[in-house]
Amino acid sequence: MFFTEEVTPGSSSEPGPSSSTPAQWQLNMRGRADRISSSVGSSGGGYSNSRAACESSQMFFTEEVTPGSSSEPGPSSSTPAQWQLNTRGRADRISSSVGSSGDGYSNSRAACESSQMFFTEEVTPGSSSEPGASSSTPAQWQMQISGRANRISSSVGSSAHSTPALSHPGRTPQRDLNMTTSSSASASHASSVIVAVVEGRGLARGEIGMASINVKCPELVLSQFADTGTYAKVITKLHNLMPLEILMPDTASVKGQGTKLYNLITESFPSVTFTPVLRKYFNEKKGLEYTLQLCVPEFNTVLMEVQTKYYCLASASALLKYFEFVQNSIYAPKSLKVVFTGSEQTAMIDAISASNLELVVNQRDHRSEHTLFGVLNYTKTAGGERRLRSNILEPLLDEVTINSRLDTIEELLQNEELFFGLKNAIAQFPDIDELLSALVQVPKQETVPVAEAKITQIIKLKHILELVPSLKAMLQHSKTPLLEAYYTSLDDSRFNSILDQIKSLINDDTSYMKGSLTMRTQKCYAVRPNVSEFLDIARRAYTEVIDDIAELVAQLGEKYSLPLRTSFSNTRGFFIQMRLEGVVLPAGKLPEGFIRVTRQKNNCSFTTVDLMKMNDHCEEALKDIFHMSYVVVSKLLNEVYEQIYCLYKLSDAVSMLDMLLSLAHACTVSDYVRPEFTDTLAIKKGRHPILERISGQEPISNNIYISEGSNFVILTGPNMSGKSTYLKQVALCQIMAQIGSFLPAEYASVRIADQIFTRIGVDDDFETNSSTFMVEMKEVSYIIHNASNKSLIIIDELGRGTSPEEGIGICHSICEFFINIKAFTLFATHFLELCQLETLYPNVENQHMQVQHVRAGDGRAEKVVYTYQLSRGHSEERNYGIRAAEMTNLPPEVIQEAKTVSAKISQKLWAKHYSDPATRKQRADYRLATRLLQTARNSRLDPESLRHYLKALKRQYEAEIHNATESVEIEE
Repeated sequence: MFFTEEVTPGSSSEPGPSSSTPAQWQLNMRGRADRISSSVGSSGGGYSNSRAACESSQMFFTEEVTPGSSSEPGPSSSTPAQWQLNTRGRADRISSSVGSSGDGYSNSRAACESSQMFFTEEVTPGSSSEPGASSSTPAQWQMQISGRANRISSSVGSSAHSTPALSHPGRTPQRDLNMTTSSSASASHASSVIVAVVEGRGLARGEIGMASINVKCPELVLSQFADTGTYAKVITKLHNLMPLEILMPDTASVKGQGTKLYNLITESFPSVTFTPVLRKYFNEKKGLEYTLQLCVPEFNTVLMEVQTKYYCLASASALLKYFEFVQNSIYAPKSLKVVFTGSEQTAMIDAISASNLELVVNQRDHRSEHTLFGVLNYTKTAGGERRLRSNILEPLLDEVTINSRLDTIEELLQNEELFFGLKNAIAQFPDIDELLSALVQVPKQETVPVAEAKITQIIKLKHILELVPSLKAMLQHSKTPLLEAYYTSLDDSRFNSILDQIKSLINDDTSYMKGSLTMRTQKCYAVRPNVSEFLDIARRAYTEVIDDIAELVAQLGEKYSLPLRTSFSNTRGFFIQMRLEGVVLPAGKLPEGFIRVTRQKNNCSFTTVDLMKMNDHCEEALKDIFHMSYVVVSKLLNEVYEQIYCLYKLSDAVSMLDMLLSLAHACTVSDYVRPEFTDTLAIKKGRHPILERISGQEPISNNIYISEGSNFVILTGPNMSGKSTYLKQVALCQIMAQIGSFLPAEYASVRIADQIFTRIGVDDDFETNSSTFMVEMKEVSYIIHNASNKSLIIIDELGRGTSPEEGIGICHSICEFFINIKAFTLFATHFLELCQLETLYPNVENQHMQVQHVRAGDGRAEKVVYTYQLSRGHSEERNYGIRAAEMTNLPPEVIQEAKTVSAKISQKLWAKHYSDPATRKQRADYRLATRLLQTARNSRLDPESLRHYLKALKRQYEAEIHNATESVEIEE
């Protein structure tokens, strides 16, 4: 058994055959059937007549959705009680739906007690099970957990209009069983991920196991990796997941003195809920057992990867057990997608770099779309939006996969019919992941909201499967391998098989519609007639009540000569509405029989005692309909689970195609070019993608060139000359290339980077009591400990938080470290002394941002014009800081004194600046050698062009040697 409370086939809690229905309830239902039959007539053609009558009566109704109500129909908030289903059989379940929830307290109490066992067993005062930073006593904390259990339990058993558990800040959300989906991807990325983290002990310290599951996506993601003492990989992965809650073993926090990992995570994620879980639940054997039982057979290859990954299996064990407790449901066997991800499959971008580069969140305004994600996001589905965000934060490393995406984008851009056809087909799909997540969860309690939600899910699944043929037809004539692979995955007989199974029990014309009343009708008549005798009887009863409501309102209108119409809302059920415009009321008042009167602008809403009674009868009939439909749907779902793998393939295809269409769309908005992958970062006339979006016009373009021969670029220039923008542009183009996007440039060659680091900005950190300089040192220390020769490093303004002498010294030593590890590095600085590194190392290159000096008409005042153009060599600008100060209201004598002192210091400093001829010759040799190596590796020139290029290299080398020799003669 998966969990101790699992519902196994054939058990008493499973909806059983009709033979298990008690005789008494059977007689009651047959008595009702006889009454209906005698009033309506014979039952021949009863279903079609009832449905037609219901729909025709509803034509006269209008709908009203009150603010804050769900777009899905649910039981009225006036319904007297929850519909609790016990395990004695279908008869008792239906009987209990009419009465009050007698089992509500006992169920809530049982859930509370089980939650206390899960968290507080073996908890002594001051033990490790207490929340780390909490000041509450163990007894108080126990009460808080008990309160959470009660809330969750009551939320599961309550009606659809009860306050969901998600409304409690920092709490894990209870899935809203009346799930609504939308093809729009405009919703913000709300946290819905629960993560379990465990670290090895003793000799295994530093080995990290993680398991995460998204409440809205049925995918269990496992990962295990060795991390350094800074735990950079753990923090980065958690930032990318945006967890709602993090689970860790209670032993990670011993008497408030947590482990280093525990303390680091709690400091990095102060707004995330932390839950210490007993260490015994982190059980790798149970984790493997759960994985075997839950994993879809087609994903079983993951078991070969994880069977020796003890720490990620231990995390999975605790996570799944906790998920059962929180959601009060379990996953159906063989229904879950299980994935193992290593840390070497994607490039790592730490949280600070992601924030500095504004990849998914704008630093000034979190709601702004001026981010890389905002620039590239033209997705039509929630799954495509999630996939794009994930790829931006974790770009690919595999060149073959990247090029397959680029090939696909190229085909989409060349074939307009394919592009627009796929875009229209994809836009029709709702959130498949969210629907799958709801489908594969088996609730422990069968309530009215559960039954109603499952019927809705089957209707949505039918809607999705009916969209597959149109999507497959659009891919039929595609040429690139990736699109052909997705066509093959959609050409699966299981789609038709599932759809045929659904259509055998669900009406063909049943479809997912917006609007609570129309959707309620769809759910009532979803199951075909003659499948269940009692279901047909209940539906006729429902139709009769609907007709009675329409007749009652019509009679009231005639009686009082008022233009009354019937309306419906989720909260009030059926009620009466009347437009006040042009209506003369006797004595200026409504008749006495009209109660619960509300006025809104020109409309007046009210009801009557008779109408309220009819609403109760309507709700009672609906409960019977939903329960008996649920019995049919449950059997259907068990058949769907056996073929669920094809739905995972569909979800993958739709999200990937949506992301690729989005990237292709971005190319049509601006002039982008396909990158190629070599060992050189060379971009001709590259532009900043976010700046281009903000300005609405093409910004100043600049070239980028970094190679093994010149892997360290020192960038100088005045304030506001564009250094920071240029550095961010380089990093953004690198990320865009590695997710498979075209770049804003005329030509692009990119070297794949395994990690991207940035050190930008100067800020104090009050939370950790760190000064500006200390923050700089911490960030650079992190880069030094994690960078490799395949990394891209962006550093903007280092060492300004201390004295100039110390700042230059520290910058010099850090630069030498990066020069030696061969990482591609761009280093922006105002310390012009660092430019002398070019004379010491042949792989260092100086570049600067140009400015122009323009004199005013009177010939005296001088104005600085920023060109934002990059040029070779170091900046020749002097005193640009003083010029910036002149724009303020500083006294002229202060400015003049600053110029005098600065001129004396600069004169002494630059007198020592020289270039050793021997070093210049060595530099020329090094450059020639690296360029010859680059040519041998990457050249695609024809023989004649190659000969001309080599001759040009030779002439350039001879000129550099000649200049070096001349400088020796001049010195002599």
